[in-house]
Amino acid sequence: MNDIPSFNSYIESTIKDNWLLDALTDYKGATLQYHDVARKIEKLHIMMQAAGIQKGDRIAVCGRNSAHWAVAFLATLTYGAVIVPILHEFNGEQIHNIVNHSESRLLFVGDYVVNMIDEKQMPGLEGIFNLPDFSLYVSHNEQLTDARERLNELFGRKYPNTFRRDNIHWHQDTAEELCMINYTSGTTGYSKGVMLPYRALWGNVDFCQQKLGTKMPKFSRTLSILPMAHMYGMAIEFLFPFCSGYHLFFLTRLPSPAVIAEAFKEVCPDVVVAVPLIIEKIIRKRVFPKIQTNAVKLMMQMPVVRDKVKQRICQEVYAAFGGKAYEVIVGGAPLNQEIEQFLKNIDFPITVGYGTTECAPLISYSDYHDFVPGSCGTPLPCMEVKILSSNPEHVEGEIVTRGTNVMLGYYKNEEATRQAIDEDGWYHTGDLATMSADGHIFIRGRLKNMLLGANGQNVYPEEIEDKLNSMTMVSESLIVQRGDKLVALVYPDMDEAKSMGFTHDDLENIMEENRTELNGSLPVYSKIQTIELQEKEFMKTPKKSIKRYLYH
Repeated sequence: MNDIPSFNSYIESTIKDNWLLDALTDYKGATLQYHDVARKIEKLHIMMQAAGIQKGDRIAVCGRNSAHWAVAFLATLTYGAVIVPILHEFNGEQIHNIVNHSESRLLFVGDYVVNMIDEKQMPGLEGIFNLPDFSLYVSHNEQLTDARERLNELFGRKYPNTFRRDNIHWHQDTAEELCMINYTSGTTGYSKGVMLPYRALWGNVDFCQQKLGTKMPKFSRTLSILPMAHMYGMAIEFLFPFCSGYHLFFLTRLPSPAVIAEAFKEVCPDVVVAVPLIIEKIIRKRVFPKIQTNAVKLMMQMPVVRDKVKQRICQEVYAAFGGKAYEVIVGGAPLNQEIEQFLKNIDFPITVGYGTTECAPLISYSDYHDFVPGSCGTPLPCMEVKILSSNPEHVEGEIVTRGTNVMLGYYKNEEATRQAIDEDGWYHTGDLATMSADGHIFIRGRLKNMLLGANGQNVYPEEIEDKLNSMTMVSESLIVQRGDKLVALVYPDMDEAKSMGFTHDDLENIMEENRTELNGSLPVYSKIQTIELQEKEFMKTPKKSIKRYLYH
């Protein structure tokens, strides 16, 4: 891996090459051009230097996606410090713990996160910045306070003849150098600090530029919906487009289906990156009602017009995502099989990738032309992948991988590192899969989620949930084991129930019919004993996976 170039050289190059072009826009807000980003980075460097920040010191950032979140991130890397992105969905105690565990010296926070934190719980911090304007919320460092108050004067003194692109000379990193500690959201209730080297960021961005960037227009537009503190959103929605000179739009508000749909329409992104929940809600709420009519169903049976009807339906779906995207990339969790099949049937450019925080995140991906339904692509060229199984094509086993994107280990947790990365350098993902002869990976479930049927058979709850989620009035579901019985917890589609005037008893009767139909398609050992209705949506991680450990 000695031939891997400096990742920060990518950041320098994209800023210099696109100096006067639009770079970062807060949706419905202000726009920074690439030269504006450079100036703000330089000003943050002046304050970091004044505060005595050394190369390798930790700097944390916590807030909703925004242009200034991106600037704080880029400034930290290009200074040579280590960034600690914190998911803004974490509560105050979790934020305190991560700041303290990582020994962060500075913290950038979004406006509403300020109200969740208590500086007294983070005694190691020397300064807390407000992301909206980079003002100092708290400072325990006189030099930092002074530098913030005289920032424009110090900047003017450093660059008396205006700040130009040739003034940019930032930290030149090496492949194995630590650049980030990313604390996993996880569904197990315990966060670990994933130590990522610069090569892992380079591996992801380089792959995206080679595979995806060559298919997209030069001055593409992208919409950042996923949390940037999560590696999937950070690598694919932020670092890849920024390093490619694209114009990034940040959805700075809560990503409800209505807000996302409006943003797609206005931004018209050239690629769509999403988690399954977003795709499924848009299709079910905005597309299905328009096309699941008797007339459309009838025309789909007619060979003469079927292709034209499929084309019209595809255009309808395409419009829901802005009408310009080269493809829609799904990751973070499996896509519902009914939705996936529907999109493939109408020749919609959908593809599913796979990765983990520990691989920053990509392990596998296929362009939509090569996408095989049910799979999550083929391994990246820079990643070796094996299935630990006697017969990987037919018998599932754990996915293990090694290569450019794999982490250095877990921060201050050698035991967890030893459990995750074996002596030959293979990272054990904890995911179960099979792999076809041509390299396509088919995820079966999480090793930790696997249930044992009454007769010793393996039961994969995700497979049952996928079937159940496509049934009448089911919004989302979770399969749990009680003794030797399987129980389905279901949160119904309450909007639909309300519009139909259904009572609780009506919903219970519908669910019993669903259970009977579902069991008819399941082997004896994985049949559902009962369905229990949930009054509230399931609690989820930021990537919209259900927090399974909360439900029994």
